Amino acid sequence: QVQLVESGGGLVQAGGSLRLSCAASGTIFSINTMGWYRQAPGKQRELVADITSGGTTNYAESVKGRFTISRGNAKNTIYLQMNSLKPEDTAIYYCNLRVGRMNYWGKGTLVTVSS
Repeated sequence: QVQLVESGGGLVQAGGSLRLSCAASGTIFSINTMGWYRQAPGKQRELVADITSGGTTNYAESVKGRFTISRGNAKNTIYLQMNSLKPEDTAIYYCNLRVGRMNYWGKGTLVTVSS
């Protein structure tokens, strides 16, 4: 059973920074992709950024240059450093682990950016 636990959400003013963390536990194949998705009220869930087990990263256009995804020394841990936050970044952020066709999700952490 794979479990993903996110932390680091909260309330921040526009222009501020937050760092999200996600730790995956359980039986996990070493070749995988982990990432962050977000869902704002009334909107569909969207990819924010992901990173392969080899370190290749991918970002949504809306966050390029502001957000950085990285893997921790414990390879099944990822981080999302979010800088220059905007009110439109307000959403629930979900951690995702993808192995082949299998997708696992965390419960999400709320990020609120005030103007």
